[in-house]
Amino acid sequence: MTNKGTNIFAQMVALFDRQEFTHIVRQYRGDKHAKGFTCWEQLVSMLFCHLGKAQSLREICGGLATCIGKLSHLRVTKAPHRSTLSYANEHRDWRIYQGVFFDLLKKCHSVCSGKRKFRFKNKLFSMDATVIDLCLNLFEWAKFRQTKGAVKVHVLLDHDGYLPTFAHISDAKTHEVTVANNVIIQDFAFPKGSFVVFDRGYVDYSLFAHWCRSGIWFVTRQKDNAQYRVIKKYDVPENRNILSDKLIRLTGFYAHQDCPYELRRIEVWDEENKKIIVLLTNHLDFGSTTIADIYKDRWQIEIFFKTIKQHLKIKTFVGTTPNALKVQIWTALIAILLLKYLKALSKFNWSLSNLIAMLRFNLFTYRDLIEWLNDPFEIPPFCPDDGQLVLPGLGIGQQEGGYSRA
Repeated sequence: MTNKGTNIFAQMVALFDRQEFTHIVRQYRGDKHAKGFTCWEQLVSMLFCHLGKAQSLREICGGLATCIGKLSHLRVTKAPHRSTLSYANEHRDWRIYQGVFFDLLKKCHSVCSGKRKFRFKNKLFSMDATVIDLCLNLFEWAKFRQTKGAVKVHVLLDHDGYLPTFAHISDAKTHEVTVANNVIIQDFAFPKGSFVVFDRGYVDYSLFAHWCRSGIWFVTRQKDNAQYRVIKKYDVPENRNILSDKLIRLTGFYAHQDCPYELRRIEVWDEENKKIIVLLTNHLDFGSTTIADIYKDRWQIEIFFKTIKQHLKIKTFVGTTPNALKVQIWTALIAILLLKYLKALSKFNWSLSNLIAMLRFNLFTYRDLIEWLNDPFEIPPFCPDDGQLVLPGLGIGQQEGGYSRA
């Protein structure tokens, strides 16, 4: 079944479950006193902001207003006014779009879990946070340092399809470990036997003990000042970058008190940066090279942060209140899920950055979405005849490219 009668943007937003969307809106009473501008129209407007790379409220509203006759495919009655969109972003509960994100995530999991990089069947997650700088004069509530404002976006990345499976927005002063202990492990149910990979910003020995008790494996980097006792030494593979592999027990007073479990310490030579990386894990059976490769794959969450910052609008904001900022970040995360979903559906060898760029040029093109994804450079078999522009005072010969007078 083809959809050549609607534009690509309309086919993208049609991927949302409207019944579930309505349920979420009712849950947070989002459309109460809507006055002609619904939560659905707000979602479409913010997706246009991210996918169309609109830089301001004026560009969002003006860009939609110029799409004469095409908004009906999006189930939008008319383009919003700047004040209307601004008011909605400031006052409508951002949790509506958090709910939409998690609903769309279920759909993405069904198609985005592709070929696994590792042979083991355990789930693999990366946990990290990125800082988004803000102008302190405009975002006074987000004070980070004396002359700087910022917020942190904490993300749990599922390596099956590299999907952001959990996200939390906090002020920049909140430490990563605090969010990990009080939010992530409380609100997200890690499957037993999962691997969680994180950098030294999350090193907390009580958190290590929690993973050990819960049957969750972790891989991280050891702190330079960690005190430990070697229990056993393992053989290291030949012709690899593994320098040592040891079974240890932490001996620092508080470290041993918080985490009395046996851990594994692996030294890896980083050829690219010419330095030794010391890894710490509670998994005692996998080969040392596998543990090293697991930590190396943590780089995917850094790529994820780089992608959303470069290609979606989360470095500058169209509203200055906490609610408006969270609406914009959650709709950006919704947009990245949409893009990963489309990439998984396509047979074309898209990179995510190239897909975003090409979509930006074709949002209101009338082509079947799947056909375009599979062969974006094919000339459509049917192009509507828009007629030829006839300039006043020109004869037939001139209209056809000649210069003779009629």
